[in-house]
Amino acid sequence: MKLFHTDLFVLPLPEGHRFPMQRYRLLRERLEDSGLFAAEQMCMPPAATDEQLRLVHTADWVERVATGGLTEVEQRRIGFPWSLEMAERSRRSAGATIAAASCALTDGVAANLAGGTHHAFADRGAGYCVFNDVAVAIRCLQSERRIERALVIDLDVHQGDGTAAIFADDTSVTTFSLHAKKAFPARKQRSDLDIELPIGTNDEDYLAAVKAGLDWAAGQPTPDLVCYLAGADPFEKDTLGGLAVTKGGLLERDRMVMGFCGDSHLPLVITLAGGYAEDISDIVDIQFHTIVLARQMLSQCSPTKDNSIGK
Repeated sequence: MKLFHTDLFVLPLPEGHRFPMQRYRLLRERLEDSGLFAAEQMCMPPAATDEQLRLVHTADWVERVATGGLTEVEQRRIGFPWSLEMAERSRRSAGATIAAASCALTDGVAANLAGGTHHAFADRGAGYCVFNDVAVAIRCLQSERRIERALVIDLDVHQGDGTAAIFADDTSVTTFSLHAKKAFPARKQRSDLDIELPIGTNDEDYLAAVKAGLDWAAGQPTPDLVCYLAGADPFEKDTLGGLAVTKGGLLERDRMVMGFCGDSHLPLVITLAGGYAEDISDIVDIQFHTIVLARQMLSQCSPTKDNSIGK
C-alpha cells in the first residue's frame, strides 16, 4: 500500500492561525514509527502540472494561483494568504491524489495523507482548498482512458460543494456527501446524493446514515474507482463540525466504506480531508487508524482487470 505525503511543503501561516498544519507531519511520523510501512511505501509525489490542473480548473485560476494574482477577497475565501509555498503545496496535494489514484488501480488501495480539498470549484478556492485534488485525479485517469466511471464518497463533516458543482452535469462521476446540515458552506450545492445531519448526531444515527448512503451507492452504475474523503471532523471534539461521533464510530465508518469497496472489488483511493479538534493528537489518532485499517483490508480490494479502458 502506497502512502503519498506532502508535509515537507509547509504553508507559512500567521501566528495563531487555526489550520492545524503540523498534523500532516505528525501523522507521517507516527506511521513511520509504527513499523507497519516500509520506507518505499512512503512516497513524495510530483506536483500536479498545469495541464493536469486545467482538466478541472480554469486556465485563469491556475495561472493566478501560480503567479500570486489572487485578490484579497479570494485569499480570505480560501483562508490562506498567497505565497509561493501555498501554490507549491496545493500542486503537491493534487499530485499526491493523482499518484495515489493511479496506484489504487494496480494495488487495490492507496492514500494521500492530506488532500480532500473538496471546497475548490473550477474557478475559485474556498475553505482551505485551492485545487480540487479528487476531481483532478479523476479527470487525469479518465483522460488517460484508465477509468470511465468514478464514485466519490465524501464523509467530511462539510459538504463537498466544489466537487458537487464540478461534476454536476457529468453522469460518469457519482457524488455522495454526508455532512452536518449547519456546517460550512452556508450555501450548499447538489451532489447526486446529499445526506444532511443535525447538530449533535451520535454514532448510531451517523452510522445508519453511512449505511443508507452506501446502500444507495450500491445501486448506482459500477465505478472503476472509488474516492473516499475520510474526514476526521465528524469527531465529537472537532471545533468546526458540530457532530458527536466518537473515534470508535469513525473507525466503524471507515470499516463500512472499505468493506463496501472490498466486497465489490473496487479500487479505493483515500484522502484524509478535514480535522480541527483542539487537541491535534486526536486528529492524528483518527487518521492513523484509518490508514492502518486500510492496510489490514488491502487484500479485499482488487485492481481493475484492465487499466486501459477500451483496449
